[in-house]
Amino acid sequence: MAVQLFSRMPFSLAYQRNMFPVSNEIFNMVLTYVKKKTNGRPLEMALDVGCGTGRFTLPLAPHFKKVLGIDISDSQINVAEQYNTASNVSYMVAAAEKLPMKNDSVDLVNASLAAHWFTIDKFASEAMRVLKREGCLALHGFIPANEIEYKNLSHDLTVVMLETWDTLFQHVDTRSTDHMLCQYQTIFEAIPLKDKERITDINVKSPMTIPEIIGFFQSIYMFQQFLEKDAERAKQFLIHVERRIRDILGEEAYSARLNVYMKHYCVLACKH
Repeated sequence: MAVQLFSRMPFSLAYQRNMFPVSNEIFNMVLTYVKKKTNGRPLEMALDVGCGTGRFTLPLAPHFKKVLGIDISDSQINVAEQYNTASNVSYMVAAAEKLPMKNDSVDLVNASLAAHWFTIDKFASEAMRVLKREGCLALHGFIPANEIEYKNLSHDLTVVMLETWDTLFQHVDTRSTDHMLCQYQTIFEAIPLKDKERITDINVKSPMTIPEIIGFFQSIYMFQQFLEKDAERAKQFLIHVERRIRDILGEEAYSARLNVYMKHYCVLACKH
């Protein structure tokens, strides 16, 4: 099962090093929503569910008295603890379907690039249990926008990106990917709250070097699945992708920072 890949230390380290950067647009959207819904009261507790290596957990630290990140993967939590630089952030191994919090104790339940792995009805029930009145739920992720932008070479680079994703999508976990491709529409419908909204098609660009782009592909579970099925073919595939990008860029390959686009989406809800 694809989710088992996250329990392996090499993948957890690759995920920490190379996953697409946390979007400032999404982070600010979540924080603005929480502050509005909680009417400016002090924010005491944030729970980051499916936190992985803590890439979204740490940015929450300045805004909450305490932040807890949980994940079912020992290796992801171990890496998160290694990179923890905030005294008010802690981590533990726990499941999304059994949150380790008291009733009515949490201001924000957050899940970044994770909710598509949860058993949604059980997770939603648990989130409702632990959220305070006027507490907020934020679930967000992204899918490829299939676009790379660089000078007058954007078209050729985008063709490479499209073909790369076509190959990687042959190695998907169908259930989780269906949630992502519909931009969490199914998850939105499963949230048992009236005060909720879903924002889609948020295009976010990140300037990336060629090694960063290749590293990103290595950090996604689809490539890891490919690697498990046929390690040599998977490695040669990425070498070929990198070579194609370098051939397009020519002499600029070593210095170029390409604008890589991802399409983000976000489900926000408030318990009353």
